[in-house]
Amino acid sequence: MSPEQNPSSNAHSSGSRSESESESENGPSDGEGSDSPPSRENDGLSEGEQPEIDEGRYIYCLVSVPGGDDDSNVDFETTGVEGEPVSVVTVDGIGAVVHECDEIYDSADFSRIRRWLVRHQSVVDDAGQAFGTPLPFQFDTILRGDDDGVREWIRSEFETLETVLDSLADHWEYRVEVVRTDPIDDSTLAELDDELASLRERIDEAGDGAGFLLEKQYESRAKEVRANKRAILADDLRDRLSEHAREVHELERTPTATLGDDAGDGDDDKETLCRLTLLAHEDEESAVGSVLDDVAAEQGIEVRFTGPWPPYTFAPELGDSSGRDSGGGSGGDADAPADRDGLGERTVAENSTGTEDNHTSNPHSTHDR
Repeated sequence: MSPEQNPSSNAHSSGSRSESESESENGPSDGEGSDSPPSRENDGLSEGEQPEIDEGRYIYCLVSVPGGDDDSNVDFETTGVEGEPVSVVTVDGIGAVVHECDEIYDSADFSRIRRWLVRHQSVVDDAGQAFGTPLPFQFDTILRGDDDGVREWIRSEFETLETVLDSLADHWEYRVEVVRTDPIDDSTLAELDDELASLRERIDEAGDGAGFLLEKQYESRAKEVRANKRAILADDLRDRLSEHAREVHELERTPTATLGDDAGDGDDDKETLCRLTLLAHEDEESAVGSVLDDVAAEQGIEVRFTGPWPPYTFAPELGDSSGRDSGGGSGGDADAPADRDGLGERTVAENSTGTEDNHTSNPHSTHDR
């Protein structure tokens, strides 16, 4: 069983593992990311005001370029946001995938924003295929200065960046969603819980007034039982996946809508039991799929498995906020970004400061791996 890598695929029916694209068309729907959006509290800008940039470099991601210390020797060609030519600026084996820019990307047109986001992630995907696991940056992350400024920044953070890239090498993010296609009804649930069964008997025998209060108790208990069953399933699955993954985190069951979502596209008749994100070595992908096969074998259960994505959720915090136009780092806990779909905030950094690698919140396109 392999993770879904093609958004056009269709879900399988219940009782099988669905390889449908459970995320938005360009990535995990709740945008779990390695890079927390920067704070704009100390950038000196009023609401709606944009920072001025005389010359800058839009940063897509960092990659390992073995033996690379000459930009002209790096074979990488792709087109960036707004058709800008993309280049790789290298220092001692670390490359920054960038394009030249003199302003941030801002628009009230959601269609245009969506195109920018998709193109941003396409560049990150291309870099991942060319160089291996990238360290992705948030959409609209700009470092002030020219290519030499980028090199200066890499040198100032070199030890940390090298350590992070080495630790993420050959590891990718995968998403798992377990869905019950035919949720357990109340009568069946009562057969599985003595307290619910007792409440149902009392409701049947009670008058209108007492019956109303008992119904409320029943609803509360039913909600608790369902939550407990979901927690047991999630805990068990997390433990089993942990045998094949470096990290596993549980996500919010219901992701925030993204720019890529279509209104009214939800499955109201299905119950999401859990959503997980995991960081695993690419060699463990099949083993992860086998675990999910076992889960999907249960009647009425559908498993959606997507990836591999760049490790947005799992990239660690980098740098500090001193001297920046806007503070922030590259780290992010597993579920904090659940409400970060869309643009998040822009980052404009001086080249002498820490890492400004903040990435899109819904930014993943597929890898053919």
